[in-house]
Amino acid sequence: DTAEMYGSGRAEEIVGEAVAGRRDEVFIVSKVYPHNATRRGAIQACERSLQRLGTDRIDLYLLHWRGSTPLAETLEAFQVLADEGKVRHYGVSNLDAGEMETVNGLAGGDTVAVDQVLYNLTRRGIEWDLLPWCRDHDVAVMAYSPFEQGRLGRTRGLSSVARRHGVSEYQVALAWVLRHDAMIAIPKAVQPDHIRENAAAGDIALSAEDLAQLDWAYPPPKAASPLPVL
Repeated sequence: DTAEMYGSGRAEEIVGEAVAGRRDEVFIVSKVYPHNATRRGAIQACERSLQRLGTDRIDLYLLHWRGSTPLAETLEAFQVLADEGKVRHYGVSNLDAGEMETVNGLAGGDTVAVDQVLYNLTRRGIEWDLLPWCRDHDVAVMAYSPFEQGRLGRTRGLSSVARRHGVSEYQVALAWVLRHDAMIAIPKAVQPDHIRENAAAGDIALSAEDLAQLDWAYPPPKAASPLPVL
């Protein structure tokens, strides 16, 4: 997961260096700045990203967040890129349920594949409206910062569940995010050990008792709330 914003493009270059010679083994996600998301601007931004990544296609191309450019114009550009094979799938990031409803009503909006949003044990607001909306419309949710940038904390409930499974609190937090169908998580990982630990979280099956303890420690939303961002 990268973007033209990260390191002013340098992050895409690093990803390109990392996947050189093994491009078919990875799924690359990148994002376009809102101010570049016009019909012409998004196509040009994608071309620059492709060059930095050293690839002929981006697997998933996202609007990084909503700006002043009409969503219809951005979707038109995404459709052109998809038709040309430069992006395999396209989607959005940081859009709430109301905005997703707007997108769905536009040309090309019904093929939006993903909404990438902030979601973790301490940021559960999307469970009220966005998550059900995406489930009903076959849109995958990509959860960024599932560990709240390392600030998740070790509550009694989280630690208790981790001890029961013999894993770390972070692995439980990741397994909790992944309990949903059509949910993708993109935790930050720096060391190979971190990557292996994150991958192992996919094998953790949380019980009803586990989920009840986590609901007690991190209560679910009781009303609609603004979409959180980092």
